[in-house]
Amino acid sequence: MSASQVLTTIGIGVLAEVMLFFLMTRVFRFAGKTAGMIVALLVLLIYVPYAILTWPGADLFAIHLAVLLTVAYALGMVGARVGKRWHWAPALIVAFFTFVVATNIVFLGVAEQGITGLFAQLLPEPRTSEVVDSRFPGTVSHDFQEKESLYNAYLRQVDKQHARGWQVRKGWRYKPVVGQPATFVVSVADRDGLPVTGAVVDGRFLRPSNSRDDLAFHMDEVTPGEYRVDLEMPLHGLWDLVLHIRLGDELHEIRARTSVGEAAEQAS
Repeated sequence: MSASQVLTTIGIGVLAEVMLFFLMTRVFRFAGKTAGMIVALLVLLIYVPYAILTWPGADLFAIHLAVLLTVAYALGMVGARVGKRWHWAPALIVAFFTFVVATNIVFLGVAEQGITGLFAQLLPEPRTSEVVDSRFPGTVSHDFQEKESLYNAYLRQVDKQHARGWQVRKGWRYKPVVGQPATFVVSVADRDGLPVTGAVVDGRFLRPSNSRDDLAFHMDEVTPGEYRVDLEMPLHGLWDLVLHIRLGDELHEIRARTSVGEAAEQAS
């Protein structure tokens, strides 16, 4: 689930809580604390079973539950003090949780959209002319924390590959430089050293800092067991590689890391 999706689901839940709270206090004339307790109870009765059935992960479950219960508590406290003087203790609690929710929303927004607008103008100018990307959506080839079943499937895949015994060699013909064509080569042989021909070879170069820069590719077989593709890497630095080799029903997966040099490196 992306940051924008998290903000959307939390926003919908908070809006539903506020509407329900005002319905109970204005239409049904419940006291503020009573209405807040009912809202909190409904959060537990509705969201918890829904989360168990669709399980988004422990971290997202905790975030949603904490925010929704905090909002219910804040509504109950605010409703109970309407027309009365606030005591500093409950006011401080409400202010603290409001600050926590607000700062986390800011962090989620910066992680996905980057620093924009006035905040970007306040930052000092970079020392070089290189454009700085403040977004960090991140990228992972296998999100094992998301689903335990993915990790179990990965372990089964590793066992199959060890039993298959394919020999895979991969690499660039020459050191890749950003913005310039470079040939990526993969050689595949079976356990006896014979070339594996007729396979479908494709993959992705994953940018660790920004998944929007990921580069997908498909390789052509140029000689028996040797597959090539010409690529222009858009950014210098580290890239993760996820390579898939398919032959019939068999799948062989390789993960690795490579680096791409700057154009100035070749000139020097």
